[in-house]
Amino acid sequence: MTDDAVPELRASDADRDRVAEILRDALAEGRLDMEEFEERLEAAYRARTYGELTPLTRDLPVPGVPVPPVPLASAGQPHPSVDLRKEPVADGSWASRIGHDEHSSSWAVAVMSGFQRRGRWTMPRRFTCFAFWGGGEIDLREADFAAGEVQINCVAIMGGLHVIVPPGIPVVVRGIGVMGGFDSREEGVQGDPGAPRVVVSGFAFWGGVGIERKVTKAERQRLKEERRQEKLDRRAAGRELPASSPADVHPPGPDSPRRG
Repeated sequence: MTDDAVPELRASDADRDRVAEILRDALAEGRLDMEEFEERLEAAYRARTYGELTPLTRDLPVPGVPVPPVPLASAGQPHPSVDLRKEPVADGSWASRIGHDEHSSSWAVAVMSGFQRRGRWTMPRRFTCFAFWGGGEIDLREADFAAGEVQINCVAIMGGLHVIVPPGIPVVVRGIGVMGGFDSREEGVQGDPGAPRVVVSGFAFWGGVGIERKVTKAERQRLKEERRQEKLDRRAAGRELPASSPADVHPPGPDSPRRG
């Protein structure tokens, strides 16, 4: 795939794989951080045309083409100042996701309907949700947090509420179910240092409150890509094994011991 390819043309699996390979090289060389790599990799496998693939590698060197050296200052001219300090970025670390202002709503109601809180939003210190003949989803995988400990108060009556947390977040369950269920399987799982703690409390009557631990879509795609690359490496290693030739097999000579 080249920059002069017709943008409207449909991209093939091989085109997407080539872009993914360039992105992996850029990650290994430090040209992309993990967050940028995951975003571009997800976009690459989601792309349908050349026009969607081309921007993903436009600022990266092409494999096999030497990168031009950084020009040095001429004699008598000062060297340009280069600041090698890397400013902190929102790389998914817990410290960068805790202490945000509570701009999001602190409650949600689903009566014969449904609601969702997902994507990039701020989980307030206390969030109250109610479901009656309906359902709701509270997804914390990409959320910011107003404090180091937040509480989700769930009331489900003939309805269901679903809480999704990412790996690394400890969960405390203080709810009860009557003729219903209040999931506590994720309680007690070891959390990451500095991760926010989520307390899920409430009541379920003829309904259910479920708590599930899942990775983000980008992380799932990264793990899938790692497994795919491992398979390719194993196949390549298998093809490189030397095959035994007929010359390596010697017929038994007259002095060779005979069986039987």
